Amino acid sequence: MERLQKVIAQSGVTSRRKAETLITDGKVKVNGKVITTLGTKVSRDDKVEVNGVPLEKEEPVHYLMYKPRGVISSVKDDKGRKVVTDILGEEVEERVFPVGRLDYDTSGILLLTNDGEFANLLMHPRYKMDKIYVAKIKGLPTKSDLAKLKKGIKSGEDVLKAVRYRVLSQDRKAGTTILELTLHEGKNRHVRRMMEGLGFPVAKLKRERYGLLTLDGLKPGEYRPLTPKEVKQMYNQGQKIVK
Repeated sequence: MERLQKVIAQSGVTSRRKAETLITDGKVKVNGKVITTLGTKVSRDDKVEVNGVPLEKEEPVHYLMYKPRGVISSVKDDKGRKVVTDILGEEVEERVFPVGRLDYDTSGILLLTNDGEFANLLMHPRYKMDKIYVAKIKGLPTKSDLAKLKKGIKSGEDVLKAVRYRVLSQDRKAGTTILELTLHEGKNRHVRRMMEGLGFPVAKLKRERYGLLTLDGLKPGEYRPLTPKEVKQMYNQGQKIVK
């Protein structure tokens, strides 16, 4: 027996957190009966439907992509723009979805999977998974300016923080700075809004690492499956952090 939200997440329909919302919103049926109680357990013999569509269990798959700029981190776009799943070849038959988002104008490492448990591990702040970005910003911030990143920059209703930061280089003639920023959260346009709030807008942004994973060996627009060892290492890293 497994928890209903876990079964939905493992089917590749959505993440575990979104599965919980679907349940509480009355969008899930088990054996024809609407279920709204989180934690309800089901077996493999139970018929589960989400928004009227029966679940089809898929084997979990995990891909690492070097997302280029000018591509939407989604499975579809109402404006007809290119999305990350358009990059995938015919060998990827499973219904994968991107883990979190990278902005349209941001490049770098992006994970795609049909494994909701794995997606939750990567996205949930409690696992404190390092997401390392390199940003080219306009301006020459001082040490006191950058110290505010750890305290948090107010942006709308959010307080946006960097766990760590370091200056990689500064071009005083051009008036630009290259920063490495480590985040644990991934709020909408997190780095760009944070730096704009500090007074140093981002000119170029790339995510270079996600936990233990890097872009080594990939060019923009390329992808590869994660090895079983890498998947295990990511799970182990998250579990060690929580403990």
